[in-house]
Amino acid sequence: MNGNTFGRLFQVTTFGESHGEAMGCTVSGCPAGLELTEKDIQGDLDRRKPGQSMITTSRGEPDAVSIKSGTQDGYTTGTPIGMVIQNKDARSGKYEPFITAPRPSHGDFTYSAKFGTRNWGGGGRSSARETVNWVAAGAIAKKILSAQGVEIKAHVNRIGDVEAEGVSFEEMVEHSEENAVRCGDPAVAAEMQALIEEFQEAGDSIGGSIEFEIRGAPRGLGAPRFDSLPARLGQAMMSVPATTAFEFGLGREASEYSGSERNEDWQFDEEGDPVPVGNDHGGIQGGISTGEPITGEVTLHAPTSIPKEQTTVDWETGEEKQAQVIGRHDPVLPPRGVPVVEAMCALTVVDFMLLGGRINPDRMDGRPGEYDTDYHPSGPDEQ
Repeated sequence: MNGNTFGRLFQVTTFGESHGEAMGCTVSGCPAGLELTEKDIQGDLDRRKPGQSMITTSRGEPDAVSIKSGTQDGYTTGTPIGMVIQNKDARSGKYEPFITAPRPSHGDFTYSAKFGTRNWGGGGRSSARETVNWVAAGAIAKKILSAQGVEIKAHVNRIGDVEAEGVSFEEMVEHSEENAVRCGDPAVAAEMQALIEEFQEAGDSIGGSIEFEIRGAPRGLGAPRFDSLPARLGQAMMSVPATTAFEFGLGREASEYSGSERNEDWQFDEEGDPVPVGNDHGGIQGGISTGEPITGEVTLHAPTSIPKEQTTVDWETGEEKQAQVIGRHDPVLPPRGVPVVEAMCALTVVDFMLLGGRINPDRMDGRPGEYDTDYHPSGPDEQ
């Protein structure tokens, strides 16, 4: 089975199944000299872990990370960083009715059709539990980026038909961790939670979306065509389980604008550099970052594991049967998806910055240093 590695220079390879012994990942390409302990990673894992509130699954996982390699005396050595997160509360028995009867809209049948077998406990490798690895790796990427002056923040901007509009980066930072929904608008967050609880009480689920913003990313990240910044961000976001759409800038609304309305004039900034007037392009033009904030949105469908009865078929007996997914599942995904989206933003941006030699080694641990534009960690051929 391929598809378990993301990135080029900052490369993450993950392993583990939802109800297996452990989850884990290897991060290759992290420069030496970054101050790193489990505490730097645990904060984001705690934001993603189950059991945070009444609108998340009740599965009791501490999601405690253990660094197994790649550091010495609290600093990265430049060798692969190995991390493991134990599964403590797996209950595979509830999934036995679906060994040969696929749950509606899951990957049960498609995995079995492709591989001839699958780990059926909790969805195995197809479970969103696998994103715990992405968040762990993303926390390392975020720490590197923070020392370079790059900030990433996301929040839930829509649940069903309830939308928070015009939320600023500062409001995301200030308010999104204050409520269970992780919305940057507290008043709208209350409406969202009420809607989620309605679906939850009815034994159903609801979808939503996550808005993100990346500040401080330098201009020049990305390349034309297949290695464009939106192409790589799109790959990252469409990999997130339950994602049905990725947009940047105006997104789908761009179809409603004329060229003269969407086009952004250029002007000189205080340092004499050309900058666009406005940011409808979401910080990206021609597939390359402009230096303005990079903005986007990720849409997630409603969770497919719901208590309501649905119809499936048993491919061994050839009979139709009623399926009722009994277990511990989220009624909505965006609240726990926020740190996942932030992680994938960070992994994408740090990879591009390493490819272009845009990581200043003197600032790996946050200490001031000169910006070295000639620094190429893997040689000039890797730009």
